Amino acid sequence: MATAPVAAAPRRFGPVGLVLAGGISVQFGGALAVTMIPRAGALGVVTLRLLVAAVVLLVVCRPSLRGHSRTDWGTVVVFGVTMAAMNGLFYQSLARIPLGPAVTLEVLGPLALSVLTSRRALNAVWAGLALAGVFLLGGGGFSSLDPVGVAFALGAGAMWATYIVFSARTGRRFPQADGLALAMVVAAVVFLPLGIAESGTRLLNPVTIGLGSGVAVLSSVLPYTLELLALRRLPASTFAILMSLEPAIAATAGFLILHQALSVSEALAIGLVIGASMGAVRTQVGRGKAQRETGVAPQS
Repeated sequence: MATAPVAAAPRRFGPVGLVLAGGISVQFGGALAVTMIPRAGALGVVTLRLLVAAVVLLVVCRPSLRGHSRTDWGTVVVFGVTMAAMNGLFYQSLARIPLGPAVTLEVLGPLALSVLTSRRALNAVWAGLALAGVFLLGGGGFSSLDPVGVAFALGAGAMWATYIVFSARTGRRFPQADGLALAMVVAAVVFLPLGIAESGTRLLNPVTIGLGSGVAVLSSVLPYTLELLALRRLPASTFAILMSLEPAIAATAGFLILHQALSVSEALAIGLVIGASMGAVRTQVGRGKAQRETGVAPQS
């Protein structure tokens, strides 16, 4: 009997390792993108990332264009536009503020979504904890961070929350990763004029294309694949908690790649937001478990 948890441990570590590897890939891809911004501009980097990711996903998924309703296509289009906006706003923030604080502010979007959909009084505690972290991150008034960069990061967070909603809707309407591949094409097409307007012929530089392809693989193709594999064996609640670690991973990537050191208050702020995110997810999971045990249907 005592050996059962031990035997199960390797199986559990597998998908957890995949999620952590995906998070590391995303954030180090973000660090690489920051080094590219002087070369191709923030909008140019996003354009290359979306274009390469769209091509790779189309080749791998080969989504069917037939048999879908107008509502299906509308969902994919909104999903793609949301993805384009999320990436564009986030990379604009990276051009102005360090990677760790940018991701910390961005993760407030999913946190707010979790708090609002849960409707439990305890979530007011988590929201307060997150706000305390944001207050610390801004040095009591965001005097230490570019306010425009902060606004872009918060906007990216709002789009991330919207992304989560439409990602789920797209997944229900399209098989496997077909909807993701089609939405990525929409995002790439939407963003292409912006990238051309900002970067022009700089996007055709072979070195820039190579670096942009690296960002696409690290930030889109590889993590999406790892997360897809992990979610086949990992509860969604555990996945959400692991995603709460993104700010810490981002801060590490910013320090190692970009030499963006954090102050004590910034490190504490990131820790508070991570704690709030984990607490909100665990509260929501506990609520769902209690409802299943008592036979009470969850509220929509």
